[in-house]
Amino acid sequence: MLENSPFALGNQNAYLSWRADKLANYPICLEEIVVPIANPHQLSVDEKQALADKLRRCNMAIYRVTDQTVDIADKAVLANIGRQFGLNNLDNNLHADEDAISSLCISDAGSRKAYIPYTNKPIAWHTDGYYNTGEQQIRAMLLHCVRPAEDGGENQLIDHEIVYMMLRDRDPKFVKTLSEPDVMGIPENIENGVKIRDAVTGPVFSTDSQGNLHMRYTARTRSIFWKDSAEVSAARNALEDILKSPSYYHFKGKLQAGEGLICNNVLHTRTMFNADSQRLLFRGRYFDRIQLPPATPRPEPAYD
Repeated sequence: MLENSPFALGNQNAYLSWRADKLANYPICLEEIVVPIANPHQLSVDEKQALADKLRRCNMAIYRVTDQTVDIADKAVLANIGRQFGLNNLDNNLHADEDAISSLCISDAGSRKAYIPYTNKPIAWHTDGYYNTGEQQIRAMLLHCVRPAEDGGENQLIDHEIVYMMLRDRDPKFVKTLSEPDVMGIPENIENGVKIRDAVTGPVFSTDSQGNLHMRYTARTRSIFWKDSAEVSAARNALEDILKSPSYYHFKGKLQAGEGLICNNVLHTRTMFNADSQRLLFRGRYFDRIQLPPATPRPEPAYD
């Protein structure tokens, strides 16, 4: 970890400075991170800056396509928004479509029906791709709504940097423990006697070569193994308590047709929805982190 990173436990001054800036500019509600856009295939300068502003503040933004002539069922909407933020390297994950973008809907076909994203079941707190190897971590994710569920299908969202902050403020030892390279593991995936994926072990918290914080986590209780120690149990319990306790930083909402989430793989959930739903969302998982344009300087306050 870079020594000058605010996420380095030995650099308390950098952490406190980062923390103050983070909280000073943090959104107060979900609607504050929604940005209306006209043409998703070619964002205007103002639209891109507005989305970038939300992403800087909380690692996520929601776009809302307002042009009624846009075909929101076109996967190019998701792909082109991603490209405009430097997202090009899609994870062609299991059961993704041929273009590596997943069509999330209820499926009774083949082995898809065994995976919760393709059912109407609730999904607990997680980051996407928590079972990927260290070299193929999911840094960014897009969700694009074509048809919402008639009943249910809401999401909760929370910035992983905020979770890190809340955990570090409780006890820096929790962060240290969850940064150990063997703290959380996912067993190998075997379908019909065929190994689909090897077992994967890694940290919950890590940083990339630029010092950006990354988190891999799932609240699942089956098909997961945690390092067996009192320190890990205490850190896990603290993390679970933060996620399940409502706070100023927990956002809750439901994407409507033509809306989408772009984020640096923040933590999220999904509630159950009606079993006969025609709900359809497109999902893109990226090995890239979102690239932001230079920030527009904030105007100086006027004084009499």
